[in-house]
Amino acid sequence: MRGMIKHIDWYIIKKFLGAYFLTMLLIIGVAIVIDITEKMDDFYNERLGIKTIILDYYVHFVPYYANLFSSVFTFISAIFVTSKMAGNTEIIAMLAGGINYKRILVPYLFSACLIFALSFYIGSEIIPKGNAKRIAFESQYIEHTKVESNQHNIQIKISPEATIYLERYSRKSNSGTRFSMDNFEGKHLVSRTTAQTIHYQEDGTWLLRNYQTRTFDGIRQEVSVGDTIVLPLAMEPSDFIDIENYQEQLTTGELKRYIDHETQRGRGGLNAYKLEYQKRFGMPFMAIILTLIGVTLSSKKVRGGMGINLLIGVALSVIYIILMIVAPSFTIQAGINPAFAVWVPNAIFLCIGLYLYRIAPK
Repeated sequence: MRGMIKHIDWYIIKKFLGAYFLTMLLIIGVAIVIDITEKMDDFYNERLGIKTIILDYYVHFVPYYANLFSSVFTFISAIFVTSKMAGNTEIIAMLAGGINYKRILVPYLFSACLIFALSFYIGSEIIPKGNAKRIAFESQYIEHTKVESNQHNIQIKISPEATIYLERYSRKSNSGTRFSMDNFEGKHLVSRTTAQTIHYQEDGTWLLRNYQTRTFDGIRQEVSVGDTIVLPLAMEPSDFIDIENYQEQLTTGELKRYIDHETQRGRGGLNAYKLEYQKRFGMPFMAIILTLIGVTLSSKKVRGGMGINLLIGVALSVIYIILMIVAPSFTIQAGINPAFAVWVPNAIFLCIGLYLYRIAPK
């Protein structure tokens, strides 16, 4: 019996993973053809060579979209393989042979966990490194967008005691206007430095022009003014550059460190980064949930083949995916907690999967 169970395990795993990679290959192949058709005019107008298009774009396009829809490929594979086995009465034979239904699920869930691990690793370490090139390619040749050269109303904490404010910062000149820096001891303001302009220098220091420093000691204050002063401030021009979709270009470790660092500096508006961090875990986890739903939904032999199972399953997966896309968008628009926005849909459909398992024929 043990040997037979292992044989059945490998049989299901090979069929499931084989269907997963075949589905991915077919759908991504179709997606590439459609994408080339849509962008052909852009490629021609920009006079791009085939080598440039492949190495600078499609090498990064394929893993990005393959990983993005990995859970869908998993679900289709679970439906297809299980319906096929049910139609061939293989599942009935397993149950009749003394293998319980829970045990049949093991190789499916094992395969789903492998897909989860692979998807998480690729999404955490490989795809972010290619996203910078893919996004830059799309911006330059497809969308023809220009990078905003100025940032406005910047406030960051450069140390536990010091907070700076800039009305405007220019990337081109590496300079800012209407600078102020407040220094605190606990909750008490001890000094404030203001300057009309501030300029970054090659040695890493900052040159302040038309500056004024006020030092407070109780009700007393001392004021010093001058034309220029050089300060070694703990900040760099990159701190003021808000790169579009920057969160997608960081590995998961870098993303976590960036969120922690910017939070300590008192920066707001980090929901896009926190959402991306949660999605790095939540999206791959969909593979496990959709496998459970797909197997329990299609393990019963029905007349007319697997069409009805596939229809119901696709409807559920579409609703699930829409929720995973729409719910997180409220994180940016309405300030909803990113973890809540990502994991509530997962929790809802995990409950649906457990319910389908409970009513599935045993």
